[in-house]
Amino acid sequence: MANSSSGMAVSDECKLKFLELKAKRNYRFIVFKIDESIQQVMVEKLGSPEESYDDFSNSLPDNECRYAVFDFDFTTNENVQKSKIFFIAWAPDTSRVRSKMLYASSKDRFKRELDGIQVELQATDPSEMSMDIVKSRAI
Repeated sequence: MANSSSGMAVSDECKLKFLELKAKRNYRFIVFKIDESIQQVMVEKLGSPEESYDDFSNSLPDNECRYAVFDFDFTTNENVQKSKIFFIAWAPDTSRVRSKMLYASSKDRFKRELDGIQVELQATDPSEMSMDIVKSRAI
């Protein structure tokens, strides 16, 4: 439940939806939000398998922090179809300092709950999580 260092709990829905993304590929992405009133990480948005990386990046708010996972499909240089699950810590410069601190202090604990993350990105603006960067980190 709550962690002594950050006091943040993780809703069961977060873990269940992540497992569905990882095992069943029911979702392309999941956006998570910390509900400060109940000190818990919650699912904010689920992206269907047909949605694109642009749909995903557009679902992150301009001035609020979020956690997100994205199931990235790609083809290797050897022409092999692969997929990697990215964890993205979104903390735009325009978000509140308190929010940035809360997301930063809770990130590692939350990430441990999501078994199967292969690549982590931290981004403060969209250029830091561009498709080129995602591709370069996947291969």
